[in-house]
Amino acid sequence: MAPMRRTRHALLVVFAIPAVAAAQPGGNPRMREASRLDMEGKTAEARTLFQQVIDSAADPAARAAAQRAMAMSYAFGGDCANTVKYERMVIDYWRTRERAEPQNAFYQEGEMANEAARVCIDAGNLDEAERMYRLGRELGLKEPEPKTHPASLWEYRTEHALARLAARRGRRDEAMQHVAAARKILDADSAMARQQERFFPYLTGYVALYTNDLATAQTDLMRALVIPGNANDPFMHYLLAATFEKRGDAARARALYQKAYDLATAHNPPAAFVRPNALRKLSNP
Repeated sequence: MAPMRRTRHALLVVFAIPAVAAAQPGGNPRMREASRLDMEGKTAEARTLFQQVIDSAADPAARAAAQRAMAMSYAFGGDCANTVKYERMVIDYWRTRERAEPQNAFYQEGEMANEAARVCIDAGNLDEAERMYRLGRELGLKEPEPKTHPASLWEYRTEHALARLAARRGRRDEAMQHVAAARKILDADSAMARQQERFFPYLTGYVALYTNDLATAQTDLMRALVIPGNANDPFMHYLLAATFEKRGDAARARALYQKAYDLATAHNPPAAFVRPNALRKLSNP
């Protein structure tokens, strides 16, 4: 097996459907070290450091940032339950900010719920993922006027998530109904669609992969990856690798698993799934 390589490419961080950006380590040296340990698969050691940061946090905001990082540390271990536990702590922090900064607070509450949901769907806990995606919609829609995030964003995210969940459950017809609903929401809000359109072929490729329409999965995921903003997305590369693996093209699958691994350098849900899973794929002869 070729040696693992780290690249200088950083994951493009956006508020988006498939890749909600997690808090990065910033200037705290223990947070940076803990993040590095997670990347290396040493999650128990990482969580010891994150707990130290939580215990010594100077204020509630710093504590919430460390709790969010702890949630992602559990995500690197595929631990849906503990990810949800710590994301709920962060949601509780943002509830204390609703009066001072209501637009941002409700948005962040929805983001944290969606972030936990993303970890859970990737970990295979589909029921908990659905609960958290629905909670994210509920919280996000509470943002008062003047809204800085349209209701259509939360509706689109929810249909996107429900389509993926249905595909994972083997319910193709249901998945396609949610895909159609997501498409309708995009078409009805051109301003929102300018930021979210690039995640639609990822959705159709995901659904196709998990419903065993491999030709469509390959076409749509390859189309997704050439859209500006998607080229460095490790999860999309991982899905395309899985598609080639299922199609029996081991060489292309292996190259894409390697690229997905190399791109998974952030402390967020896509990297938390891709790094350990791509490494397992690459470790097989």
